[in-house]
Amino acid sequence: MKDYHLHIISFDIPYPPSYGGVIDVFYQIAYLSKAGVKIHLHAFDYGKGKRAEELEQLCYSVNYYPRQTGILSALSNKPYITGSRRSEALVLELLKDNHPILFEGLHSCYHISDKRLANRQKIFRETNIEHLYYGYLALAEINPFYKLYFAFAALKLRFYQRVIRHAGLVFCVSETDTIYYKKKFQKIPVVFMPCFHKNEEVLLEKGAGSYILFHGNLEVSENIKAAIYLMEKVMNDIDYRFIIAGNNPTRRIKRIALQHPNVEVIANPDEEQMEKLIKKAHLHLLITFQATGLKLKLLNALFRGKLVVANSKMVHGTGLAPLCFIADTPDELKSYIHQLTDYDYNFAEIGRRRELLLHRFNNKENTKEMINLIYRKD
Repeated sequence: MKDYHLHIISFDIPYPPSYGGVIDVFYQIAYLSKAGVKIHLHAFDYGKGKRAEELEQLCYSVNYYPRQTGILSALSNKPYITGSRRSEALVLELLKDNHPILFEGLHSCYHISDKRLANRQKIFRETNIEHLYYGYLALAEINPFYKLYFAFAALKLRFYQRVIRHAGLVFCVSETDTIYYKKKFQKIPVVFMPCFHKNEEVLLEKGAGSYILFHGNLEVSENIKAAIYLMEKVMNDIDYRFIIAGNNPTRRIKRIALQHPNVEVIANPDEEQMEKLIKKAHLHLLITFQATGLKLKLLNALFRGKLVVANSKMVHGTGLAPLCFIADTPDELKSYIHQLTDYDYNFAEIGRRRELLLHRFNNKENTKEMINLIYRKD
């Protein structure tokens, strides 16, 4: 294999791979490195101060940069998520060679339009249609200050996304987002490149589980709203154990859970515990109120869990609807819960799940395609 090098600018330190965005970044690095690409990682530090030995082992080089948080970044005409990730030291590192540069999300694109990088091959890795996502956060937020903050951020992001025109190639995480970016940037190649993840095989246990599971980051507005919706509108009159698991559940989630004897909140489960929760759940209830991006919790539930009941927005643009039971109202969700209480998979259904997942979300094949597109291999 030719000596391929790639700069990756990450919005966060991608280890441990504990939430959606960094999961994608970490497994990109892992699979590209395994395929022989020499990764030069540039990661912005959220103030954790941690240096991951695992990244040093995977990458050719690793550099860390502090986020420029504070009032100056907040008052900038650039979105805060981007303006706080600026670094002259980063640009100077990039200028030491002529290798391609992969920008992870709009968060990391502060320097994508830098004139000193004008002749470089630049790739944009889309993680979400950010202005739509922040617009949804504004609608979902109940705190007036944060509602205004998210609305203003959405407006900034809508205008700022124009910097993507400085990229020569765009990788999108979902088919829906791919369609959006193809219309928006018609002169740039835009390619559907699914999220990278840890799953290499479908590990579906036979037999019934004893609970229903909803999992996600429970300090994010979207997941807070979904968890409360499921408790109050769906599981409110169903006598079946319902577990809500994830990072930092809010006091509101805990308070509402106490009102329902069948609901249990598991805060901050470690990776092993979450793995067990996903595998042993009889049914996964997964809903979202905004359809951009790809929800990695859906992918993990299908690779490692049993039955999945999801709403249309959760599967929109993923191609995964045939593997789920689709329900969009509380009554529809309740109906499937009652129908599926004693349901078990047959071998044909397991085979169909394996075939679809390993075709569309195959890390090894997607790594090959990424390398071919970046380095223009035939």
